[in-house]
Order: sequence, then structure tokens, then C-alpha cells
Amino acid sequence: MAKDLAFSELLRVYGDMLTEKQRDVLGLYYNEDLSLAEIAENEGVSRQGVHDSIKRGEEILNEYENKLGLYSKQKAYEKAAGEILAQAKELRKALASPSFSGIVRQKADALISCIENSMNIFD
Repeated sequence: MAKDLAFSELLRVYGDMLTEKQRDVLGLYYNEDLSLAEIAENEGVSRQGVHDSIKRGEEILNEYENKLGLYSKQKAYEKAAGEILAQAKELRKALASPSFSGIVRQKADALISCIENSMNIFD
């Protein structure tokens, strides 16, 4: 069974909406990188049971993402914030010229700090 590591991110976003058992099995598989056999041994179930649980959990995570789109929105936000941050840094660089007032440079620095501090809003 090939791992799609995007499920690790979906688990981070939607994990609290799963049952504890689903969250645990998916976490062991995607985040702890345990094999189906290792999870089966730890959980006291068959390897097939673990496989079925993972497949069902993946289906549920996909359903949540299809309906809510939180992960996609988060990625779009991060991309937009990254682009804004890059432009703000270019602005700061352009404002380094002695012909610009210190207040304008301070405002550019404040903008950059604000963006950098809000980039981890979904973590």
C-alpha cells in the first residue's frame, strides 16, 4: 500500500473530527511511519483490519476536505501570504534608499513582521 503523505496534512486539519481509533491508526501509519503489521500488533487487530481502518479513515478525510476545503484554503492562504511577504521585503529593500523617510521604512518593517507572525495561523 503506497502512502499518500497528503493524508498526514489532512489528518492534522481534520483529525479531531475522526474517532479516536481512526485518528490513532492514521497517526501511527502516516506520522509515525509504522507498517500495517506493526500497527496491527500494537492495536491487537489483524493486518487486514488495520488496512481497512486506514482506507476508511482516508475516505472520511477526503469527504471532509471535499465538503469543507479547509486544507485547500489553508494552502491558498499560505501561498498568498508568501507572495505578500515577498513583495513587502522587496518594498523594504527599495525603501532602504536614504531618500525615503524613516517612518515609511518603519511601516514596511511593521507590515513584514505582521505577515511573518500570521503565517503560522493554521499551525
